[in-house]
Amino acid sequence: MKKYLFIVTTLITFLCVGQTKYSNEFLNIGVDAAALGMSNSVASHTADVNSGYWNPAGLVNLEDSQLALLHSSYFANIANYNYIAFAKPLDDKSAIALSLIRFGVDDILDTTQLIDDQGNINYDRVSLFSTADYALTFSYARKLPLDGLSYGVNAKVVRRIIGDFANSWGFGLDAGIQFESKNDWKFGIMARDITTTFNAWSFDEDKLAEIQNAIEGQNQTVPESTELTIPKLQIGMSKKFIFHYDYSLLASFDMNVRFEQNNDVISSSFASFNPALGFEFGYTDLVFLRAGAGNFQNELQLDNSENLTFQPSLGLGFKYRGIQIDYAFTDIGDQSAALYSNVFSLKLDLSIFR
Repeated sequence: MKKYLFIVTTLITFLCVGQTKYSNEFLNIGVDAAALGMSNSVASHTADVNSGYWNPAGLVNLEDSQLALLHSSYFANIANYNYIAFAKPLDDKSAIALSLIRFGVDDILDTTQLIDDQGNINYDRVSLFSTADYALTFSYARKLPLDGLSYGVNAKVVRRIIGDFANSWGFGLDAGIQFESKNDWKFGIMARDITTTFNAWSFDEDKLAEIQNAIEGQNQTVPESTELTIPKLQIGMSKKFIFHYDYSLLASFDMNVRFEQNNDVISSSFASFNPALGFEFGYTDLVFLRAGAGNFQNELQLDNSENLTFQPSLGLGFKYRGIQIDYAFTDIGDQSAALYSNVFSLKLDLSIFR
């Protein structure tokens, strides 16, 4: 029984501990199977409702209102990731978007009361709880007087709930810019958590006492009550090539920058750098094939040597009369510890209903 008690208490402790490197990690999973199929290298050319996540500056390219949906399950369907977004142009120079992300694990067994004070096991004392992370983001984008240049900002509210044990509120800002040159090259910069996103936790003292008393001598430390998410940069460039009118090839390169030292392919005490490369082959703006490579890591082996690994991805998309369905396969050959492998998303141009 101690095994089950350890699982539930370890999960709660892990989710509550205050830290600066890995807080709000669910916001790094990504939305839109089209982007995931290109290894997320879309900061320079994203131009639809999903731009609110990838780079809000791209929202200015909207011609009409759009709706996006995504659902993905992983860890053997234990965890679910859901996303919905809506965007619309305000005029020919500005646009807004609203998006909601939920990442949750439901129906977790709470076994802290399984054994009573006399040492008896009573399964009727086992209850269920859920842990869920939410992010509500409002985005605004506008074209600047310089031709081809636009900017966008995100204001996001983060809500994290761990049953009756703990919950938190967080707030943060993102900002992005895009520029398209006269020779059709596109450039983009997305700065996430530019103000250092702050999460403040509150705990139920009675529930914490139950955890502390579940296994004698374990889980006695009260988790920290604050989390800080450090800023990150995504810098990209891309260009689309047209062949024989009907065929196109979009090539994109992004550099992801985190201000910490880790096992990214290039890393120092100041920052780490992780490249991503993506391609999209299109036919008559109807069928799309995608491929990418990213998440390059220097992984330490058992013999203390380092081995360079990466995460390849593939994708497929169909678009017809304002309806676009995309699929991404993001962990080919188990080259990395990806969160999931199969992702489907839907995007609707609401003009089809008029």
